[in-house]
Amino acid sequence: MTVRFLDAMLRGVSQVFLQNNPMSGLIVLTAVSWGAVAARTPQAAAGAVVGLFVGTLTATVLRFPSAAVRNGLFGFNPLLTGLAISIYLPPRILTWVYLVLGAVVCTLITRAIAAILDIVELPVLTFPFVLTTWLLLLAAYQFTGLGNRGPGEPALPHGPGAADVHLTGAFLTAGILKDISEVFLLGNWVTGALILPALLITSRWAAGFAVAGAVVSTFVALGLGADATVVAGGLYGFSAVLTAVALGATFYHPSRRRVPYVLLGVVFTVVVQAALGTALGPVGVPALTAPFVFVTWLFALSQRDPA
Repeated sequence: MTVRFLDAMLRGVSQVFLQNNPMSGLIVLTAVSWGAVAARTPQAAAGAVVGLFVGTLTATVLRFPSAAVRNGLFGFNPLLTGLAISIYLPPRILTWVYLVLGAVVCTLITRAIAAILDIVELPVLTFPFVLTTWLLLLAAYQFTGLGNRGPGEPALPHGPGAADVHLTGAFLTAGILKDISEVFLLGNWVTGALILPALLITSRWAAGFAVAGAVVSTFVALGLGADATVVAGGLYGFSAVLTAVALGATFYHPSRRRVPYVLLGVVFTVVVQAALGTALGPVGVPALTAPFVFVTWLFALSQRDPA
């Protein structure tokens, strides 16, 4: 493995948070590994690395645009796909074959979607991961050899359970950090705490908007009456965190004037998260980062000047 290839892989890890820095990628990968081991799912860390490696290798072998490969743009979606498959499917040899297949296809889907979205000048974001993982998990219900345990059996939507919420500092701090860690499907506050300095290395604005997205989404979800246990686990905040980083510190010049616009995007991401939870519950697949993708695309298009 060459230094350049390793550099591209680490940049791919940082690209999950829309950053481009190998040191940030190394810290994030360490954080993910910690969270996976702490959750007693070490295969999740392995799945992430395998997905990242396969995606970067596929793009290199197929001679995809070299600048994009070097910057990790073909690594982060397969990484997330590998992570998801290793979490939602039981650890079997066939699962790893399925994971590698998914990572290869996710890389191809990334290139295809990028070609389509170039027409309207939109980034692919994590949509290739979302689409690939949805298809793989839905298909796995038909394949007994994969033993899909998924995020839960398909079920009709139901209202949130009642729970008394005590907004202590510990509750809010842990929940906010889990909002950040759940970007990688891991509800671990230490992982979230380790990711923040990785963001600070590349952009104080990115780190600041990530925290702001986590804080706002937590209060919005609780204020609207979402299940407090789900909110505390970071499941209403992770897409909002990415939306905040994208709209506040990545695709536009960071400024205080953009804050209301970013906050609106964060609030709507929480709403879309709930909507997709309702829509996808009956088919037994998670929303993943789809709320982030859809809201960021819509808000980005709304800023375009009419032709």
